[in-house]
Amino acid sequence: MSTGAITTAAQRLLTAMDQRKPCPPVRDLIGPTDVTAAYAVQQLLTQDRMERGAVVVGRKIGLTNPAVQQQLGVDRPDFGVLFADMDYTGTPIPRTALLQPKVEAEIAFVLGEDLAGGLSAETVRRAVTGSHAAIEVVDSRIADWDISYADTVADNASAGLYVLGDRLPTGVDTSSVTMTMTVNGETASIGCGTDCLGGPLKALLWLAETARDLGEPLRAGHIILSGALGPMVAVHPGDHVEARIVLSDEPIGTAVVDFAAEPR
Repeated sequence: MSTGAITTAAQRLLTAMDQRKPCPPVRDLIGPTDVTAAYAVQQLLTQDRMERGAVVVGRKIGLTNPAVQQQLGVDRPDFGVLFADMDYTGTPIPRTALLQPKVEAEIAFVLGEDLAGGLSAETVRRAVTGSHAAIEVVDSRIADWDISYADTVADNASAGLYVLGDRLPTGVDTSSVTMTMTVNGETASIGCGTDCLGGPLKALLWLAETARDLGEPLRAGHIILSGALGPMVAVHPGDHVEARIVLSDEPIGTAVVDFAAEPR
């Protein structure tokens, strides 16, 4: 893949962000399945954001749920970068912050140590100092969500914003939880821990290994959104979203986000 094609793809996405207008897919430039080229585009976008003052606070794992993979026509997970200004915990989200928002209920992990060396399920489990109910607000700079795997990877794994909810009990088995997400009080998505790549900690292990192998390991203090527990759902101005995490019929945590209504 030529450097020119990668640079042109990155510029297309940057223009969409700056002008707040979705753009055509970038697969005409980098192909629909070229993982290396897609992450090279993502890296250029990350570099641009950091040069503008953005601060990296973690990563997000995407496409872990079979239902979401089916929704988007892909067959493997991906990852993107979280920045500090993506955190809207406790703050209504203005319409101008997003282009084509959808929501996913997730488990978020906070790391207490680096995940840079030999990795196993146990080392990953020990590295987690806290877990939270969370809502990821995914967004696509690609018009009409017309994305291939390479399109979403290049577009920072369709990252938008996120909200952290209640801290979950220490040592909770996140693979055994169930989830119900409501929009304006109506059930919009249901799922369970095993729908997230077999379990959220398994998804975290996949990310830790992938990031380490790419030379950009996960670090202490990082927030990790581990992937959707159920299908993603489109949202609109004025919507109120709640994601409830349950274990053995007992509620253990909730995340809430409001989308500001359109001004009259």
